[in-house]
Parts: sequence; structure tokens; C-alpha cells
Amino acid sequence: MANVPEMFGSMVFNDKTMKERLPKATYKALQKTIQNGDPLDINVANIVANAMKDWAIEKGCTHFTHWFQPMTGVTAEKHDSFINPTDDGNVIMEFSGKELIKGEPDASSFPSGGIRATFEARGYTAWDPTSYAFVKDGSLYIPTAFCSYTGEVLDKKTPLLRSMERISTEAVRILKLFGKDDVTRVTTTVGPEQEYFLVDKELYDQRKDLIFTGRTLFGAKAPKGQELDDHYFGAIKTRVAKFMADLDSELWSLGIYAKTKHNEVAPSQHELAPIFTTTNLATDHNELTMEIMKKVAERHGLVCLLHEKPFAGVNGSGKHNNWSISTNTGENLLDPGKEPAKNTQFLLFLAAIIKGVDEYQDLLRVSVASAGNDHRLGANEAPPAIISMFLGDELQGVLDAIEKGVPYEGTEKTKMQMGVDVLPDFMKDTTDRNRTSPFAFTGNKFEFRMLGSSLNISCPNIMLNTIVAEELQQFADELSKASDFDTAVMELIRKTIKEHKRIIFNGNNYADEWVVEAEKRGLYNLKTLPEAMARYVDKKNIELFAKHNVYTEKETYARCEIQLENYSKTINIEALTMLDMAKKDILPAVTAYVSELTDTALAKKSLSADIPTDVETKLVSDLSQKLVCFSKKIEELENTLIAAAEYEDDAQKYAEFYCNEVFAKMQELRAIGDDMETETASEYWPYPTYGDLLFSV
Repeated sequence: MANVPEMFGSMVFNDKTMKERLPKATYKALQKTIQNGDPLDINVANIVANAMKDWAIEKGCTHFTHWFQPMTGVTAEKHDSFINPTDDGNVIMEFSGKELIKGEPDASSFPSGGIRATFEARGYTAWDPTSYAFVKDGSLYIPTAFCSYTGEVLDKKTPLLRSMERISTEAVRILKLFGKDDVTRVTTTVGPEQEYFLVDKELYDQRKDLIFTGRTLFGAKAPKGQELDDHYFGAIKTRVAKFMADLDSELWSLGIYAKTKHNEVAPSQHELAPIFTTTNLATDHNELTMEIMKKVAERHGLVCLLHEKPFAGVNGSGKHNNWSISTNTGENLLDPGKEPAKNTQFLLFLAAIIKGVDEYQDLLRVSVASAGNDHRLGANEAPPAIISMFLGDELQGVLDAIEKGVPYEGTEKTKMQMGVDVLPDFMKDTTDRNRTSPFAFTGNKFEFRMLGSSLNISCPNIMLNTIVAEELQQFADELSKASDFDTAVMELIRKTIKEHKRIIFNGNNYADEWVVEAEKRGLYNLKTLPEAMARYVDKKNIELFAKHNVYTEKETYARCEIQLENYSKTINIEALTMLDMAKKDILPAVTAYVSELTDTALAKKSLSADIPTDVETKLVSDLSQKLVCFSKKIEELENTLIAAAEYEDDAQKYAEFYCNEVFAKMQELRAIGDDMETETASEYWPYPTYGDLLFSV
């Protein structure tokens, strides 16, 4: 492998490259835009564009693209070459500041939730200078925001940047009250852990369900799954290790901080975790990571599955969003320090987060809602659909003492003694971790564990930034009027804890008792996307987004509409794929096997009446009955899909019908299909089995 420090960021127009290639004045002007949010001058843009172009051409580029994140769930790009014609019939390579700053992709075919009609085609992309340009596949990629001709936001980047501005403004106000006048900007940071499956491409190509939907719609459990826990953190197989090494090289060259790699719980499941970075950059990096995972896997004869639940009966894949807040002076605002009970600033920010998560738990649930994640949330490998917070014993003790108005007695650190002289002793943490919690404090950050593996992380981070900005604004407004700041701030923390402690739960989120307890506390249990989306457009949520200029009311309704439509379309595609597999492949395969069994029984009888045919007869009878039932369930699913058309004009009811009616019929069809798989000879079954898919790599 190449020298990693030399390789790292070699394909990125990053700070180091800008310092080398830009005049000092231009570099300083651009840094003011990146660090302080100052407007960008067109003259600066022209100089930056020319330097970018020269650098990209040296890297072998012929084209540039404005790279953006529409509401499709994947990234989008349109490539233009650097060539411009000259008077003598030749070409020169040019790239202007105007081309850098603004692009005009066709906006008509992207989801807009009714904001734009098909004939209203014009859309704009605008350069995001806070996210570095990079080179990939012979093009210069320029991260951008995306909006319609009339100004409505059609992407996921713009609201994220808006939410980051809002939390920065309000956090700076709070810090000024603590006397920290040197803080001018506050940034949220994220490190998203990415889980994924790897399967053999030859086997993948034989599964229509994986090709069309990303998950298996039929499939009986393999004799062995994850019950022995032998795959988790186990030795990485040679083929997978080569893929991971190749992936690391590609990610590092693009400046992505890929740090940790290991086997996950399910067979063929793995995880990659990066070092944290600013939220908008982390979002770009995660989108790139998912794309590159797929491309690198293909080179190794593999397919990377990012669906939240590609295989029933084994763990699905999530994406843990490690979220924190830092100042431009280098302070982590969620670091409690050695004595958190005396760290009033930390406690105030913690109180704001507790209040925000409690008051807007519905928005956090909405932010991770998808058809794929509905399969995963609430299963025993993922947090339930109920939002709660884990703080741990030490912080819980601090908050209890504050609420009661008594001194915190503290928790002494103890040595972890291994009982073997040669092994070192070390200090034990004051609290354990809770992997069942949806939103857990893990030392100096919160780990939001509910995200699905394919999700764009901008969605939950927009919510987190906005709700915390709202609470910090309320706190700043109240505390700025206080005559005695120290007394007022402790009283505010005490009041907040008392009113919002219901959201804190340090126990087992998987337990049935917690569901009952959460209901007593008045917490939401929004199990499916349609349930969650019905809360999205509540008045308080619309007002929150409008107040902080994250979404207009129109944009909020549009996003709700897009989510609901996408959900219905996803399940519709899955249902149609199931019907195709059932009618064209499974029915003929099982029928052929039954025919062979019948022929075998008849052949035995023709030879001698004394030759037993009990095995064949029983199998023929059993499978024939199941074929009749299977055929009936096919017809029921087809009729249910036809009935769905009645609700097509109402996105909420349409999604609810797919959730409650269509999906239920799919489950019934699958149950019989999976049962027949266990009784049909392997040479007749038309698809690679779970055992083949999960244990072949």
C-alpha cells in the first residue's frame, strides 16, 4: 500500500492544496467564507475556479460536475467538460467562477412533493465552499446545494447548512453569557458508523428480489445464523480483507477518515467507522462512502448491500450517528470534564438537549423513518421505535442531585483488576454503555443509534441541530434577562430536568416492560413510517422549522409527501417483485418437484405393489396443499394491490394502506413460500438460499 499520509486527501482540493495553489489574499478570503460564513466574492470565485481546474486536469480530469443530494435518497450529478471552442476551431480548457458557483440541472424529474410541476424544469445548484471539491472517475466533483427556480429547497444539504447556522448562532449567545467572547462560531460534528453486508455477485445476480429491492423477499432461515456470536469481531476472511484494504485506500485518497473495520453480528455483515468531522462534511463523506463501497465490492466479485434488513431472521444494518458540538476555539461543549457536577456550562447544554429530545421526540423518529428501517427498529439488534435518552449512572446521579437541590457526592473511579499479574490494571469508567438506547451519551457525544444503514445522515442531524437551537434560544432569552446569572442558570437546569426527565431511561430498551412504562410516561411509540409521518406536519413542528428558516411550511409538507410516496412506491415494487418470483419461478419449481415425486411413486408401484411410497405420497400431498394455498395468497396480494388505487390521491392513507394491508399480504405469501423451500429439493429451488448467500464469501 502507498504511503498513507501522502495518499490521504490526495484527490481533494483541501486546505493544504488551496494554500499551495491560491494567492494569499484569495486563500484568506475563502477561509473567511468557510470558517465565518462570510459571503463569497465573484473575483475570489474566479481565481479559485481556475486553480481548481488546473489541479483537476493534472489529476486526469476532463469534466466537472455539481454534486448534490436531491430527495431521492442518493446523490446526483451532471458532467460538463472543461472544453471551450476557440476561433481557430480548436478548444481550450476553461472553468469560470460563475460555473463554480452556480449550475442549472433539470429539476423536473426530482421529487418535489408537489412544489414543482413536471413542465417547470429549471433548478439551480450552488457551490458549498465549506465542503471540499474532489476528483473521482475523471471528473472534478463540486459539492453543492440544490433549489428550484422559485427558490424552494429540493435537497438535503441546504436545510442541513441552515440548521448548522442556527445552532451556531444560539450556542454562541449562550457562551457569551458564560464570558466566552472569543467564541465566534459553533459547529456540530458527526462520526457515522456504517454497517453493511457483502454477498457473492454471482449469487446476487440470481436473486430478483435483491436486484430490484435490495432485500430478500423470500428465504427460509439457514441451519446456522448468528446464534453462536462467532462472526462478531471474528477474524476477517481473506476476500473481505482485500475488499476492506482496497476500500480504505479509495476513501483515504478522498480525505475520508475511515478508522475502524470489523465483522458485525450477522454472517457476512461488517462495519466501517470514521473519525468525526463537521456535520456537512461528514454527510458528504458518508454518501461517498456508500457509493464507493458498492463500486469496490463489484471489483472483488461482491455486492455491498446497504438495505436495513436484507435477510429475515438475522441482524439488520444500522448507522450510528455520533453527534457533538464544538467551538471554533477547540472546546467540545459536550465534554463533562472531570467534575460534571461543577461544569455548569456543560449541564446547561445537556439540559437543552434533554428538553429538545423530549419535546420533539416525534421529529427524531421521523428523521430515521423509511420502509427499510421499519423492519429493523424494535427488533433485538436495534433500538425500539420509542425515543429515549441514556445518560449513565454518573450523569444521572448529578441530575438527581440538582433536581433535589442537594450536593452531588460523586462516583469514585475504581481500578479494573484483571487478576493476572502480567496484565495491566486500568481505571474503570464511571458508567457502562447501553447499546439498546436510541440516543445514548457516550462520554463527550451522543450516539443516535436509530438510523438505517442506507439513510442520508443529513435528515437526523437537521432535526438535532434545529431542536437544540430552539432550546438554546429559549435559554439565552431567559438568562440574558437574569439579574443573578449563576442562580438563574442552576434554577433553569433544575426546572428543565424536573419537567423533561421522562425522556431519560437507562435500562433495557428491548424489554416488554419498557413499552408499558414508556406509554405511562406519555412517550410516542411510532412503529411505522406512516404513523411517524402523521406527526411530522403537526403545528409545533411546522412552526419550529419556519422560525429557524430550516424549511418553509410549504417545504415541510413537500418533504412529508415525498416520504409517504417513497414508502408506498417501495412496498409496491417489493409486492410486484414477490408476485413475479412467485408466479414465474417458485410455483413452476415446486410443481415440477411434485411432478417428479408423483412419477417416482407411480414408477415404484408399477414395479411392485409391495414397494413403499409413503415418503413421496406424503410430500406430494403436503406440497400440493401448500401450492393451492400459495396460489390463493398470490391472488389475494394482486387484489390488494388493485384495491390500493382507491387511496392514491391521499399520500397518508395510501401509505397506511400499503403498511397495513399490502405488507400483511406479502408476509402471508412469504410464509408459505419459505415453508415450501424447506421441503423442495435444492436442485429444483430457483434461487440461492440464505445459507448460500450468507456463508459463501
